Amino acid sequence: MFDSLTDRLSQTLKSVTGQAKLTEENIKDTLREVRRALLEADVALPVVKDFVERVRQRAVGQEVSKSLSPGQQFVKIVQQELEAIMGEANVPLELKQQPSIVLMAGLQGAGKTTSVAKLGKYLREREKKKVLVVSTDVYRPAAIDQLETLAAEVGVEFFPSSSDQKPTDIAEAAIRHARIQFHDVVLVDTAGRLHVDEHMMSEIRDLHQAISPQETLFTVDAMTGQDAATTARAFHEALPLTGVILTKADGDSRGGAALSVRQITGKPIKFMGMGEKVDALEPFHPDRVASRILGMGDVLSLIEEAERKVDRGKADQLSKKMKKGESFDLEDFRDQLQQLKNMGGMGSLLEKMPGMGQMAEMAQSQNSEQEFGKLEAMINSMTPRERRKPDLINGSRKRRICAGSGTQVPDLNRLLKQHRQMQKMMKKMGKKGGMQKMMRGMSDMMGGGGAGGMGGPGGGMGGPGGGMGGMGGPGSGMGGGQGRFPRR
Repeated sequence: MFDSLTDRLSQTLKSVTGQAKLTEENIKDTLREVRRALLEADVALPVVKDFVERVRQRAVGQEVSKSLSPGQQFVKIVQQELEAIMGEANVPLELKQQPSIVLMAGLQGAGKTTSVAKLGKYLREREKKKVLVVSTDVYRPAAIDQLETLAAEVGVEFFPSSSDQKPTDIAEAAIRHARIQFHDVVLVDTAGRLHVDEHMMSEIRDLHQAISPQETLFTVDAMTGQDAATTARAFHEALPLTGVILTKADGDSRGGAALSVRQITGKPIKFMGMGEKVDALEPFHPDRVASRILGMGDVLSLIEEAERKVDRGKADQLSKKMKKGESFDLEDFRDQLQQLKNMGGMGSLLEKMPGMGQMAEMAQSQNSEQEFGKLEAMINSMTPRERRKPDLINGSRKRRICAGSGTQVPDLNRLLKQHRQMQKMMKKMGKKGGMQKMMRGMSDMMGGGGAGGMGGPGGGMGGPGGGMGGMGGPGSGMGGGQGRFPRR
């Protein structure tokens, strides 16, 4: 998300960072480029005008901190104003009643039913809530079946309904059931339409009046750009919305919706859907998103994701193994690949690291996930003994492994070479001063450090590795060892 906006703003802001003093004259061109970048990102025109004017007023003359150069101060002002238009801070759901009722509204195709399931999983796993989901979409029987299937997948209870019932009767029956069964939250899915129409609005108003939800969330497709904000405003005029869920944000390279919705509707973006998987829902943090837009990464989200998804047991096991001086074998290598896949792959990991935007784009464009699948298939085709002792793998064994994994011998040779390099680095990790040595090793692997965005030697790819190591044993292999995967 925000790829094109990040590229444009990064280039634009470079021109002002060397200035000794900020004046109306020397920021005029930069502000014009910022304005153009935001319009190209499909941010609504009133939002752009307001944003540029606020930055101009704050930048000229006064607000220069002693600890920052004027250019750095300008970047800081841009970041703070980006946060301001997106809502300052994350606004959590108000779930104080039992059961708390959450009504989901939105147009057809915006990802509303999937968002109900994602939110159910989020509340069950992270908020420890007992969740009931129900569909009042009586016009599309497949929607009821879809929600039932997704509810089973995410482990929340589904309340049955059918197309011959009234939406208000379905919702009221589900809430009665939730009270009897002591559910904490009831998520009510509603019918979507292909466009905003009076019949739809009248029906959802009646439903809202009948169940008095604590939260009324509008689900909107990020890829519709500033149209998302216009649709959200139409819904807000019909319903007292309490917040917005921005879906398909991973497919939106512009980011116009995220920057427009809050200011046009006055309602906070509470969650952001970042993929099709049922766990791809993140609380919306304006400060972190602003940081990502300016190419500064989002390390806090990365740490939270790692704490949830990294297998601590395996990480500790590997840590003990390294300390004892035991070698890093191909089974360990496979575990690290699986951990990385759980974190969303190399592209997802890199885009949250400061200065790694271009590297993340490269990793995604070169389809590193497909490459990981190939590596995993080759390791799975080996015998347990071969995984523990890769030196046993001779010519005939290589042919057998490649036949079993649908790969070529050069692919296997590359894997074995990568493993040897990673093994050396893991050996250095087990010794005193191991991290510095490992980073130097990564620098060599990357051909001198590639994107040195992280500041130290080892350049860009070393970053994720180091971070993961700190969170659960030496997951450092995760970031570092994959440095050459996409190269063919």
